[in-house]
Amino acid sequence: MVEFINHYDIPGFFLNTTRQTLDLIAAVGRPNVYLQYDVYHAQREEGNLGPTLRAHIAQIGHVQIADNPGRHQPGTGEINYPWLLAELDRLGYQGYVALEYVPSPSTVESLGWIEAFGYQR
Repeated sequence: MVEFINHYDIPGFFLNTTRQTLDLIAAVGRPNVYLQYDVYHAQREEGNLGPTLRAHIAQIGHVQIADNPGRHQPGTGEINYPWLLAELDRLGYQGYVALEYVPSPSTVESLGWIEAFGYQR
């Protein structure tokens, strides 16, 4: 997995965009190298989450989620996570969706979004 990081949170990180990361993966030329798509970093750096997912779903091997701004749990910011998670399903994504956020106000309380979005804990 190769992940890009937005340049706002970590200035100077080697990869900042989906395109840069996909170009690196193409240069490596190995069938077992995939994009680790961190939705938080993608939203901060480039937006266009839906078109990017649709164009590159076959190259995405892992998805991480956090809302923007603040990198807290889904439902605390601007990203439409019910739509985004449903879009991953529609696109046939079979991998894991990992939670990589700063829980607020606590870890247990931050998990309330799961049931609020219609999933089970």
